[in-house]
Amino acid sequence: MRFYDPTGERHGGTPTYPFRMAPTDLATRRQLRQQGLRPGGQQIAAQILWRRGDRVAYLYRIDLAKPKREATPAQHAAISKALAARRTCPKCDDLKDYYIPTRHGMCSDCLTGGAA
Repeated sequence: MRFYDPTGERHGGTPTYPFRMAPTDLATRRQLRQQGLRPGGQQIAAQILWRRGDRVAYLYRIDLAKPKREATPAQHAAISKALAARRTCPKCDDLKDYYIPTRHGMCSDCLTGGAA
């Protein structure tokens, strides 16, 4: 068990576990997000190493995690406006049902000459 180091002696003081062997009271950011939580400023409690140590995932204590913050109505409005801008063609000014590719900078109709 190359990465099994619950005391952190071999890995700079950070408790380290192999893939799928971490204690159940610890979770990654993604796992916290699935539970509606966020780390909330706490320090990393442990880490998971796998693929010869090339991959690392940091673990946080679930009991110290805080609830996810909700966006304000103004933030929701700003996000909606920004997403609409990504779907508006700068050449024909049409609102498309897909994001305008940045590679071409215009919608597919304008690219093929179908729009004005």
